[in-house]
Amino acid sequence: MEREIIHTESSEITARIFGVCDAYAKEIEAAFGVDIANSRAGGGDAISVTGADEEAVRLAASVLLRLRDDAARGEISEQRVTYVIGMVRDGQGDDLARLDGGAICLTARGKPVKAKTVGQQKYVDAIAKNTVVLGVGPAGTGKTFLAVAMAVKALRAKEVNRIILTRPAIEAGEKLGFLPGDLQSKIDPYLRPLYDALYEMLGVENYARLQEKQVIEIAPLAYMRGRTLDDSFIILDEAQNCTPEQMKMFLTRLGFNSKAVVTGDLTQTDLPIGQKSGLAAAVKILAGIPDINIHYFSDRDVVRHKLVQRIILAYERYEREQARPKTAPKRQDKRGSDK
Repeated sequence: MEREIIHTESSEITARIFGVCDAYAKEIEAAFGVDIANSRAGGGDAISVTGADEEAVRLAASVLLRLRDDAARGEISEQRVTYVIGMVRDGQGDDLARLDGGAICLTARGKPVKAKTVGQQKYVDAIAKNTVVLGVGPAGTGKTFLAVAMAVKALRAKEVNRIILTRPAIEAGEKLGFLPGDLQSKIDPYLRPLYDALYEMLGVENYARLQEKQVIEIAPLAYMRGRTLDDSFIILDEAQNCTPEQMKMFLTRLGFNSKAVVTGDLTQTDLPIGQKSGLAAAVKILAGIPDINIHYFSDRDVVRHKLVQRIILAYERYEREQARPKTAPKRQDKRGSDK
C-alpha cells in the first residue's frame, strides 16, 4: 500500500478539510479510490492518504495540500472541493496557484471579491491588461459580476471617471408598452441584474449618490448611439441579444482612457429566428486584434449550485446530438432484403 502524510496546522483546519460528516474527505476518496484518515504524525495534526495506486495517492494528496491552504483562509466549500478535484484529476493542478492573489475589491459589506476558478482569474487578468474584453460563456460563470467588480475597482482607484452599464432590451417594442410608468420604469426590469451587482459592490445609498452625480449610468443599448465615451469603464451585458449593427455601434463608442467589457452566452440568444447574434459575429471579426481579448468560460467556471453545471452539460450534449446528420433508413424490397 502507498501512503502519504499531509501535515496541518491545527485540528480545526483538519476538521474543515474533512467537512461536515467527513463529506469532503469522502468525495476525495471516491474520486481517486483512496482512504483518507486523521493522523498524528510527528506529534502534530495530520491527514494520511493510503491506496494501492501510487499515482492516485499522489493526486489525492495534491488535492488535500491545496485544500489545506484554502481551509487556513476559511475559503473551503463543497463547490471548491469539487473544482480542485477536477483540476488536479485533469492535470491542471499547478494552475490553481493563480488563485492565490488578493481580492479584486471589497463589497459594501466588506466582503472580498475574488476569482473562484482559474478561468475567472484569467478573465480578470485579461480585463486588467486589455482595452476591450469579450467574456463568453454559460450562466453562473461570473461574467457580469466580475466585470462590475473590476469597474468599481477602477473607479475607486480614479483610473476612470464613470461607469456605464448597458444591455439590449430586445423587447423594446409593444411588449414594453404594456408595462406601467415612464420609459425608465419600462426598461428597469431588463437592467435589474446590473443594479443587483452594483448594489452588492457599493450599497444602495452610495450607488444612488453616484448615479445622481452621473458617475454611474445604466441605460439600454439604444441610448449609446452618437456618443463618445472618454475616461469610462463600459460594460455591455447580455450581448448575445445584440444585432451585428448594434455591436459595431457599441464598440465604436470607445473613447480615450476607457475600457469596454462585453459579456454574453451564445447558447441563450433571444433574438428572432433567423437574426444573427452580434456577439457571435464579434468573436470572429475581432479575433487576433491587439488589445482585444476574447475569453471563453467553460462549465467548470460555473459557481452557482452544482446542478447548474450538470444542466449546462446536459443541454450541450443534447445540442450536439441534434446537430448530427440523421442517417436515412435503408429501403427494403418486397422480399425484405436491403437496397
